[in-house]
Amino acid sequence: MNLSGNELKELLDSLVDKYNRQEFISDDPILIPHRFSDREDIEISGFLAALIAWGSRTAIIKAASFLMELMDNAPGEFIRSHEKADLKRFSKFVYRTMQPDDIRFIISALQRVYGEFGSLESLFTAGMSKDSTDVYPAISFAREELMKSPHQQRSCKHIADPGRNSAAKRINLFLRWMVRSDDRKVDFGLWKSIRPAQLICPLDIHTGNAARALAITSRNTNDRKTAEEITARLREFDPEDPVKYDFALFGFGKEMMRP
Repeated sequence: MNLSGNELKELLDSLVDKYNRQEFISDDPILIPHRFSDREDIEISGFLAALIAWGSRTAIIKAASFLMELMDNAPGEFIRSHEKADLKRFSKFVYRTMQPDDIRFIISALQRVYGEFGSLESLFTAGMSKDSTDVYPAISFAREELMKSPHQQRSCKHIADPGRNSAAKRINLFLRWMVRSDDRKVDFGLWKSIRPAQLICPLDIHTGNAARALAITSRNTNDRKTAEEITARLREFDPEDPVKYDFALFGFGKEMMRP
């Protein structure tokens, strides 16, 4: 699609208006944190739901809902106060390549970082400097801290590593939920120590295909460099809130798949 800059912005803005709406929450993994009102519950449920956000959205929501049930639908309290014996219940949790040992590691790692940092916001913010132009340093730092907990080698793949050129789609999705906000109230805007301008567009097959179709990127791989290139272009249209266009690219990408 060959559009001028103004035409592309108009199209993207119209798609944001179409998809950034409350009625889309019920069919999206962001539904999971929207079930909670406590800040800590929102943070933890959002992080866990985002970590398994691959596959069909229906399957993601079903798996994340089951995970919340295993945590007594009180994720904040469970993370802070669970004991080792409580981890046995996660033997029932399997989602695609995530096995019980993987989720037990993540639950244990979250308990440790909450004890050390107090919140996920503080964890990610500790990885940012005054000169950070995007959140990749924060993601790398948070991963490094989480991986300090005992784990099997197989569990490493469930927490993306930008240092290995991963786009870190799922963690960028979580950060979008926590950081950006607007009057539509789909995203939460709970975190104030990271600015929406520093966010990176979550890059998956749908947003990647849409970005290529709209000539936002010419790169063929959905990696960190492509995510950075897409986000840089989106900043031309809204330098303060470029990742609002995730709604547009994801929606357009889904539309492209329809027969």
